[in-house]
Amino acid sequence: MMEILEIFASAGLWAAVLRIATPLIFGTLGALLCERSGVLNLGIEGIMTFGAMIGWLAVFNGADLWTGLLVAAIFGAAFGLLHAGLTVTLGLSQHVTGLGITLFASSLSYFLFRLIVPVAGTPPTVEPFQPIDIPGLSDLPFIGPALFTQTAPTYLAIVLAVVLAYVLFFTPLGLAVRMTGENPHAAEAQGVNPIKVRYGAIMLGSALMSVGGSFLTLSAFNSFFPTMIQGRGWVCIALVVFSSWKPSRALLGALLFALFDAYQLRLQTVVGKAVPYQLFLMVPYVMSIVALVVMARRARVPQALMQAYRRGER
Repeated sequence: MMEILEIFASAGLWAAVLRIATPLIFGTLGALLCERSGVLNLGIEGIMTFGAMIGWLAVFNGADLWTGLLVAAIFGAAFGLLHAGLTVTLGLSQHVTGLGITLFASSLSYFLFRLIVPVAGTPPTVEPFQPIDIPGLSDLPFIGPALFTQTAPTYLAIVLAVVLAYVLFFTPLGLAVRMTGENPHAAEAQGVNPIKVRYGAIMLGSALMSVGGSFLTLSAFNSFFPTMIQGRGWVCIALVVFSSWKPSRALLGALLFALFDAYQLRLQTVVGKAVPYQLFLMVPYVMSIVALVVMARRARVPQALMQAYRRGER
């Protein structure tokens, strides 16, 4: 029993929590921004996969790491533009369109990877982001190794959560996004163009999703393989509901899921011989479902979410 509890006293556990949470933070913020404008983006799993591939491919072909993240963001925005064109302009089903983009982006990722990268026994690698040593902080006992030895994209994800929270709730732009997600006709009456707002939110949100995928190949790992997203996109969709569409809670939810995931990995080394490892793999998802059920009962859904908007119609 003591060994199970001692895991929480390990700095390595908390360092892993931040590392595992980073792609979830990017993805959840992206999905949250889309849904705050009234559009559900189920293309997130495919967009994250494509972002992981294209960001890695850019670096593999000579680009620097930050350019790789930028390339991933641009292609993510392009998929967002496609999703916006189909759902906002044409008014097609957001569920069907999102799932279609997931299938398309995932398949395109596999195809381009096999077409461009030579087939080898072991996947080719790139030099990933390295942990940043922050003078005076990285050397602190326990806190230093746990919190201040992360790579730059991890700190960027946390900063973006704070910035998005400020923009959504304390700026006119954020008010326009929230009004569009609640009542686009009322927003239009106030001089806001709901179509432009939704296009912008979907493209920016999709760019964040794609950056979340590229983190896996450019920071957490150093190579790409087709199944590396492993359902993180769907977890992000659930975390948006868990967060009640608030960036601060989205950050907390991503960290909570990452804690469950990091903890079960270490728990396997303590009691793994007595319990099938599949049960450990279930832990973060089961705990997330429980947390989601508890939080979802109080969540207030944006009133215009998944509702097509037609100018002049009510």
